Amino acid sequence: MIEERTTLHLAFHDTARPMAAMEVDYPAGSSTGLHSHPRAQLLHAIQGVMIVRSEAGNWVVPPSRAVWLAADIEHEVRMCGDVKIRTLFIDATFSADLPTGNCVIAVSPLLRELIVAAVAIPIDYPSGGRDERLMRLILDEICRLDVLPLHLPMPSEPRLKRICEAIRSHPDRPSTAQDWASALGLTAKTVHRLFVSETGFTFGQWRQQARLLFALERLAHGARIIDVAYDSGYASQSAFAAMFRRHFGVPPSLFYR
Repeated sequence: MIEERTTLHLAFHDTARPMAAMEVDYPAGSSTGLHSHPRAQLLHAIQGVMIVRSEAGNWVVPPSRAVWLAADIEHEVRMCGDVKIRTLFIDATFSADLPTGNCVIAVSPLLRELIVAAVAIPIDYPSGGRDERLMRLILDEICRLDVLPLHLPMPSEPRLKRICEAIRSHPDRPSTAQDWASALGLTAKTVHRLFVSETGFTFGQWRQQARLLFALERLAHGARIIDVAYDSGYASQSAFAAMFRRHFGVPPSLFYR
């Protein structure tokens, strides 16, 4: 099935037009498998939550967001609930204002409806008509939207990768940078330096981001907020909710509404 879908994707890249739109639906719990595309991709779902994983980082993508993936980046998408993907394959050289790196953007109601409409447009749409104007409007909307903090950058340095994988697997554990330094025969200063140079985050910032994305995935599966709070390493539901609101501007109960 994955091979068939990958073959079908080729038509969306072998076009002289700067962008093509595609729709595909997946059942809950399914995965696309690891793959890549020769064009940049704006990956959006009008229903369900996507968990996107790659060597460059991980993202949690609800219907109010979309993830921008650079061309040729290998990634896997896992589905939380039944997911209806409406995605765009874009020639990123068409505009200097398009995102230059992998990121999550907010999807406005206008952009959502434009993406849905674009799915019905032929891959090789004619120049100068309504279809071309709609596609250009989509590009304009993408260029003006805000990048959101839903990205967890992954390091390549082996020792730091070990720390990060352990934190992702057990976000509730309170191990400090000094604890990890002692376990790996390093100094705490070295651990902090590696985090900043490899991820752009401090140790504390990366761990908080990892806990946030873990919490978003659990919430997407319908877990109780109090359980998510404790499993994310917070001493109480109120402490977790306060941190969540500071980060996203809404309480956990409202994030997916």
